Amino acid sequence: MRKISFSKLLFALMLVLMLALVACSDDTSSEEPDDSGDTEEEGTEEEGTEEDEEEEEAEDDGLYSIDDFDKIKNNEGEAIDGGSLTFGLVSDTVFEGTLNWNFYGGDPDAQILNWFDEGMLTWDESFVYTNDGAATYEVSEDGKTFTFSIRDDVNWHDGEPVTAEDWEFAHEVIGHPDYDGDRYDGTLQNVEGMVEYHDGEADSISGIEVVDEKTLKITYLQSTPSLVTGGIWSYPLAKHIFGDIPVADMSSSPEVRENPIGFGPFKVESIVPGESVTMSKNEDYWRGEPNLDEVIVKVVDPTVVVNELETGGVDTVSSFPVDQYPDNADMSNVEFLGDVDRAYTYIGFKLGTWDADNGVVAPNPDAKMGDVNLRKAMWHAVDNNAVGEEFYNGLRWAGTTLIPPSHPEFHDDSNPGLEYDPDAAKALLDEAGYVDTDGDGLREDPDGEELVINFASMSGGDTAEPLARYYIQSWEAVGLNVELIDGRLLEFNTFYERVGNGGNDDPEVDIYQGAWGVGIDVDPSGLYGREAMFNFSRYESEENTELLAKGISEEAFDVEYRQEVYNEWQQLMVEEVPVFPTLYRSMVVPVNNRVHNYYIGDGTGMYRYDIAVTAEEAPAAE
Repeated sequence: MRKISFSKLLFALMLVLMLALVACSDDTSSEEPDDSGDTEEEGTEEEGTEEDEEEEEAEDDGLYSIDDFDKIKNNEGEAIDGGSLTFGLVSDTVFEGTLNWNFYGGDPDAQILNWFDEGMLTWDESFVYTNDGAATYEVSEDGKTFTFSIRDDVNWHDGEPVTAEDWEFAHEVIGHPDYDGDRYDGTLQNVEGMVEYHDGEADSISGIEVVDEKTLKITYLQSTPSLVTGGIWSYPLAKHIFGDIPVADMSSSPEVRENPIGFGPFKVESIVPGESVTMSKNEDYWRGEPNLDEVIVKVVDPTVVVNELETGGVDTVSSFPVDQYPDNADMSNVEFLGDVDRAYTYIGFKLGTWDADNGVVAPNPDAKMGDVNLRKAMWHAVDNNAVGEEFYNGLRWAGTTLIPPSHPEFHDDSNPGLEYDPDAAKALLDEAGYVDTDGDGLREDPDGEELVINFASMSGGDTAEPLARYYIQSWEAVGLNVELIDGRLLEFNTFYERVGNGGNDDPEVDIYQGAWGVGIDVDPSGLYGREAMFNFSRYESEENTELLAKGISEEAFDVEYRQEVYNEWQQLMVEEVPVFPTLYRSMVVPVNNRVHNYYIGDGTGMYRYDIAVTAEEAPAAE
């Protein structure tokens, strides 16, 4: 693995050089990094160049490859019995504290939930459900009816059994008209009778049958390949706890916010709202008794992550700012793990609002960002290859389509997206009538009115502010006036409230920089479908709806057919640009040397109950 130390002065110089690059609009070329993160073109070698000189140049480029990292922590020393592990939840804001899978809405809460609760099903490295989880399943010949058998030793933390009725109850709550969460989407609507139940036309969900205490049958309207790769809602809801709580009050109830329950390897003992959660081991966990006695999750501000790791204040973290990796690659008391993340960052354009009454997006033909040439120009104007190299040292790289390389079977790596080309951006804007009519260097709209594009971007680590400014400078270089909403970055919860979480669409937001974690199922309907609340751009078209439907059709059991459909969809989104990907991501996770059996990514065959420590205290860096 190549290592190089970057000073603050050099980082600032890089930023200046990037902004200078944006200003030089006559130079539209940019180097494409290969898979290793190097900028040398594979298979080309100048005559007379010495091999050792080439290697030295590669080592000096300051870039890293995620392929050089392991996914599983090397075990050093012998594990002790019990012990406590401290997990740093990296965030510049408090966590919301909606600690139930059926109601949560953001990654910080999910990071906590992962320690004490889980789904009934697990999956392999290809993201296909296995029979190794808390429940096994069988599928009918027509592929529509699934019979789930919950293991006898799967119990809630209070000792009550997890039942088929609990699983049915979760579906009933999500489908209830008073439900205020985000999970009533196309996946749930594929359950037979769910829509009728939601619309008040039925008192129960006809497609769900409780066979006995531990056996549940669910019949789906459509047999799709997505059903075995994430298309099943697998999170039960404890009916003996929530059964008497009105659905409208559940998400804010003490049973969710103060005394959450699950059936995972650890159970919640205490919560300091927004700051920390202390958990003890669940001795009756169905996989086996956990090695650790205790897990403490505490919020760690991005600005102090390194200090917390160096001092042993935390054993590991939910995420490590990859821009800080070069300066800390040699931290003596940790091992860095790495993997391609199931995530990408993107720029989204507001094209409508959410119709809460009908549960669909409502496109606005008069939206400020409604001109596709304006959207294409804004994509052409940014050099995400440079962003990945200069800000993230190659550990993030330019995004091209909306199916990331974490799903290699369906990511179209032959599709270049829209490449950095400021001259093309200017030509598109000219063609669309966005011209500078008053000579101030900034373009007016096609009606000759002042054009100000309001940009929502999230706060975070050291790069959040310079990165947002870089994009603003890039757009200014092609004549567009883009301004941060309120003149500042927005913290996590405020950001998502304003861009559309819960169906709210702040009319002041024109564009936004967001990030999506991608589910195990490749189906993008949950983010870009007509009935997806998370479709924050509020984009909808007949072709989009048609292609998304084809991607989960019975024909899509043919992998080649499904690949063709999703290649078409990826290209449609390049042409329509309701959002555009900026960066694909790697996750780099430091883990203290005393920790055993820690893992990241999917398909490792390891679970959180396996995690152990070799000493009572985390060693500090030397």
